[in-house]
Amino acid sequence: MSTNTIDKPRKVTTATLRKMKAAGEKIAMLTAYDYSMARLVDGSGMDVILVGDSATNVMAGNMTTLPMTLDEMIYHARCVVRGTERALVVADMPFGTYQGDANAALHNAVRLMKESGCEAVKLEGGSEIRESIEKILSAGIPVMGHLGLTPQSVNKFGGYGIRAKEEAEARKLLDDAKMLEEIGCFAMVLEKVPSELARKVAESVSIPIIGIGAGSGVDGQVLVVNDMLGMNKGFTPKFLRHYADLGEAINQALTHYISDVKAVTFPSPEEAY
Repeated sequence: MSTNTIDKPRKVTTATLRKMKAAGEKIAMLTAYDYSMARLVDGSGMDVILVGDSATNVMAGNMTTLPMTLDEMIYHARCVVRGTERALVVADMPFGTYQGDANAALHNAVRLMKESGCEAVKLEGGSEIRESIEKILSAGIPVMGHLGLTPQSVNKFGGYGIRAKEEAEARKLLDDAKMLEEIGCFAMVLEKVPSELARKVAESVSIPIIGIGAGSGVDGQVLVVNDMLGMNKGFTPKFLRHYADLGEAINQALTHYISDVKAVTFPSPEEAY
């Protein structure tokens, strides 16, 4: 059966994703943080590109996502937007830009949209940030939710373990998911939650559920592009599948280049002016 079950418009929109869920077509989502990678990811036919605050890990070497600033996120999102024609571009709102002050959240979301050109924002949390989400939505800005393991709360959780294994937390997650749908979020990410709970959430709401470490019973999947391409050797969680080993390929190319330079076999006469 063809995976192209919907005649998609050239540009994927939030409405496209709703139609995909209704038709049972899975949604493919991947991160990107720069123009060159965005062109490759978009050109592959990806449905959604997430400019994740994981950029501060992948691009800057930080241990958590907490150091990401709004200005840095705008920069990365702007680069990705310039390299994207088809995919829906969603940008994370960094830690501290939306928690606790709904008016500040709206101001920061407007900045992110206006200065980067992204088409939606993603916020981590449920009922605790309802006021901020509603304020952003009131301005006509599409919001993607994020429940389960929320990396910006790593210090609260005490690590990156599986969330919602206990009944009370699972019940709250389901309630939060329904709340996010009710107030107008167009989709949400579920990260590192039991697969049966994720399936139940996907079946309980009409908006698309994108999983990462949440099993196959959801409406789509997302991974960090550098991880799935094998460029980050130190990160091997259970949910990650390596689709290439670019880390090794790049290492071989670099050592070959060094060897050619030192042996004066590069550049050759044909490569000189």
